[in-house]
Formats: sequence, structure tokens, C-alpha cells
Amino acid sequence: MSLDLAACTDGELAALTLGGRQAAFAEIMRRHQKPVYRLIRSHIGDAEEALDLTQECFVAAFQNLRKYDGERPLAAWLTRVAINKSRDWHRRRRIRQILSFASSLPPDTMESERDEAPGADAITFDRAELARLSRAVSELPATLKETLLLRTVEGLSQGETAAALGISGKAVEMRLRRARERLSKNLDLV
Repeated sequence: MSLDLAACTDGELAALTLGGRQAAFAEIMRRHQKPVYRLIRSHIGDAEEALDLTQECFVAAFQNLRKYDGERPLAAWLTRVAINKSRDWHRRRRIRQILSFASSLPPDTMESERDEAPGADAITFDRAELARLSRAVSELPATLKETLLLRTVEGLSQGETAAALGISGKAVEMRLRRARERLSKNLDLV
């Protein structure tokens, strides 16, 4: 008699994985891969890099599955792993930029910076607005950006967001309000 993995809870799948059933972890990935990818992509803004980070996220989750508390939502735990991977990516990117800048030619011989303003003939108004919003979101501090993405893009509840970020429900409310205020202010100025 075979076990229907699709009918198992996340906690049961985690226990089965720890017991040596790798197919159980494949089911975990099937269930959570798309939301983890969307979160990472929203966080870092690069679709191809997000694919790599999603893989890294699940490798890390597999390696650290013993740390998962089966009584808590697996989605929240995976969200935490994804956020940590995204933060690490940003740190590595900043370091690469600093090193690249330090080894680059003097400023007067460097190519001019690429104009990121969308051309009127190439991009529609909707795409320009989306790009404007994406830039505004990317400029938010990480704590506000993570809260905003989890609540609005991923649709996590206040409690799930609090669990994923390791903060209180009230802190989620405050961060979400601050993120929206900053976005409103930044989008009105542009």
C-alpha cells in the first residue's frame, strides 16, 4: 500500500523526509515552489537569479529540515529561508559592486550610466507605472519591503507574516502602514 503524499500535511511530509522518503520533499517543493519563487523574485527583481535562489532556498531547507517545528506552518518557515537567501544575495551583490567600482577605470573614462527611463515608443504607460512602482518598492528598507511583499504579493495573513519574519502581529501592522506611507509619498514626488 503506497502513501498518498498529496494528502499529507506539510508537517507529515517533513517527518517523512527526515525518515528518508525523498519523494516527500519533492511534494513539499511542488506545493511551495511557486510562492517561494514569487517572493524571491519580488525581493531581488531578477527572474533568472530568482530561479537560482529558489533552488538554493530548497537545498537549504532540505539540509536544515531538522530545525523545522512541525507544529508551525511550513510556508512561514520556507518564507524565512527565502528572505534570508534574498538578503544574502543583496549583500553579495553590494560587495561585487564595491569591488567592481574599486577596480574600474577612473570616472572620466567610464561609460555613461545607462538611462533607465523607458522610451515612450518602447513601453506602454502601464509598464512605465509598474516599473515606477517596482523602483519605489525596491527602495524601501528591507524590513518594510519584506512585510509589504508577504502581505500584498504573497497574500499571507498577518499572523503568517509575523511568524515568517519573527515579529509580532502589531509590528506587521506598523511596518505595512509605514511601507504604504513611504510608497505613497515616493510615488507622489515622482
